Amino acid sequence: MEKEEPTLSRRDTHGPFARMGLGSNTSSKASMGGVGAEENERLHCVITEKDAAITALQFEVQRLSNELASHTRVAKREHPLEPVIHLVDEQGSGRPGGHMGRTASMATATALSSLQPGRKHDEMAQRVIRMFKALRTPKEHATYLTSVKFARDMLRLCARAGPIFENEPRCLFIQSPVYVFGDIHGNLEDLNFFSDNIWKLGMNLTAGKFLFLGDYVDRGMSGLECLAYLFALKIENPDKIFMLRGNHELRDVNGWVEHYGERSFLWQCQDRFGDDLGEEVWEGCNAVFDRLPLASVIDHDIFCVHGGIPRPLPESTSRVQDILCVPSVAGVCPPNEYETFESQQVASDCLWSDPARDNQEMSLDATGFGESLRGGGAICFGAKAIDDFLAQGNLSYIVRAHEAHSEGVSLSKGAKVFTVFSTSKDHGQGKGAMCGCILVDFEKLLVINRSSKYKNRYIHRRDSLSLAALSLDDRDKLTRIGVVTNHPSEGVPEDDEEYEEDEDDEEEEDEVREGGGSAGSGAAGQDSGKKGGGGEAANGKGVVDVVGHNSSANSRDTFDGYYDQRVDYSSDDEGKTPR
Repeated sequence: MEKEEPTLSRRDTHGPFARMGLGSNTSSKASMGGVGAEENERLHCVITEKDAAITALQFEVQRLSNELASHTRVAKREHPLEPVIHLVDEQGSGRPGGHMGRTASMATATALSSLQPGRKHDEMAQRVIRMFKALRTPKEHATYLTSVKFARDMLRLCARAGPIFENEPRCLFIQSPVYVFGDIHGNLEDLNFFSDNIWKLGMNLTAGKFLFLGDYVDRGMSGLECLAYLFALKIENPDKIFMLRGNHELRDVNGWVEHYGERSFLWQCQDRFGDDLGEEVWEGCNAVFDRLPLASVIDHDIFCVHGGIPRPLPESTSRVQDILCVPSVAGVCPPNEYETFESQQVASDCLWSDPARDNQEMSLDATGFGESLRGGGAICFGAKAIDDFLAQGNLSYIVRAHEAHSEGVSLSKGAKVFTVFSTSKDHGQGKGAMCGCILVDFEKLLVINRSSKYKNRYIHRRDSLSLAALSLDDRDKLTRIGVVTNHPSEGVPEDDEEYEEDEDDEEEEDEVREGGGSAGSGAAGQDSGKKGGGGEAANGKGVVDVVGHNSSANSRDTFDGYYDQRVDYSSDDEGKTPR
């Protein structure tokens, strides 16, 4: 019987072998001419081997694709059991309410009892968190909030939180879901809004993580309360809440009493606790600020920072790597003696820079950077700088804070830069101003805003507390914590007068108080600068001497010894050289 000619599959008639003249029986016969049956069989074997190789490669590609998907989407995690039942109480808050083993079988109860105990909770941090929930009626807590006990609690919180921040990289890498918050500026009411609606049951019972972009103090009158609450949350949930540094977490800014007057963080500390203890609390908080990270990257796709992107350093190939090289304890402004010029520049750019306005784009340099309208050495970044930065890190967006917006969250620069602002007060944005946050939820970015008409459980009146029935001492305590801002001239307040900021006065808050320097002077422009000398603070209590606050008291060694002496706290890493 005559041997049958081999045939090619349909795929081969259109594949690479067809282009070599092996695509069909007809073309094969024509090209072979008088080639014998052996040559024809050999070519058939070659084609069969190639087909098998292609099929094997296709299977390998599919296998690698599946493996990649398993690594990038669902990572295997261990889930150690903590046999605690959480209850939702009458206030709508979550709290531990017992153990799971009470109604379990003997075998299950035995297994539960053999489990290693979970992370030990910090009793003081839990107490501060509970107190924060009770601050809906600050009048009842005015004595504590102006007491030496609160000052000592603040120092203990600083002692516990400082090492946690110091051990974190200067640029955090976080996986979604993440809630991202902007400036807080001592606004306890808006922080309560987020607590009521974002982590109502508590952070430990809320899915996702929480990233704050800095500026926790100054301007608002409740900076101490906001810090105490956030530090306590960090101590209790170190892997869920993350706090970046803002430009108001610098001594030269939050200690600028001549400019901010009673809205200065230093002024508030000293007004609450007296000059000496107040300065001790102020320095303790700044020692923690020195240890706050500068930036974060979410899902290797979204760069988060307080101000903006840093300028490229000579011979640098990664701006994120430049941030990681900033010392873990950095004064920045003023700097510690071991801080290099390069690390100061990177940190300052992260804290101070802004997106360039459209009319500034033409005046930027070849790298897309230029002088900021803030002055004082601050910089702005334009479209080219943004594109280069995102391309270098294979990133898609920049999320930052630092600028007030009446809408809470704004989008600019070709929908590549988000600006999020999480306080609706104290920035002259009007009565309709909103505050917001951003939820990075896997492949989505969702904006959450507080309506200007929203009223939470926090007290909304400052002059409706029946001041006439209060003692002068009680009135003074309420004034210190920002619940009362003025006393009616006749001693009797109008009934149920709504708590509203005087927006006209707020628009003037950035002007220099009498006796201070220029609002645009110094390294911070409109927000900072060198402290002026002389004159009276806006509170009418005379000059607050801030000379000497910029000494080496913010050094690495001071942090360890500072708290060792006062709260019996011993650092495990004493003597460690800062990164």
